[in-house]
Amino acid sequence: MRPLIAAAAFGVSSAAAAAPTPVTGRWLTVDAKAIVEIAPCGASLCGRIARVLKPRPGGPAVDANNPDKALRNRPIQGIAILTGFTADDDRWRGRIYDPESGRTYRSELRIDGGVLKVKGCFGPFCRTQEWTRTR
Repeated sequence: MRPLIAAAAFGVSSAAAAAPTPVTGRWLTVDAKAIVEIAPCGASLCGRIARVLKPRPGGPAVDANNPDKALRNRPIQGIAILTGFTADDDRWRGRIYDPESGRTYRSELRIDGGVLKVKGCFGPFCRTQEWTRTR
């Protein structure tokens, strides 16, 4: 009976230790281009561009590189760039849309030293940005 109790206690302890740090809130993207607000969306988290700080030169901030031609004139402000993020061990996993390239990537989010590490991957190639919390 004792091994069963120990195993149950270990399982609870591991699950509690593996929960990722919450990432909800407003984040300033790399190069201070935009503010992204991360919040619950149903059973997962999503992030929308709350404010464009540095619009694309030569025109309005629209989703000009979207692969769907019907969406290329929609304003960047307000679109969801982070979708379907769920807790997985010590991080959040989902998808990230890059309006600059028009591509969507596999993504991970995690807090490290007060910054949000935003990792995007295409196949085996990954790139990480650091976003800072803002109001």
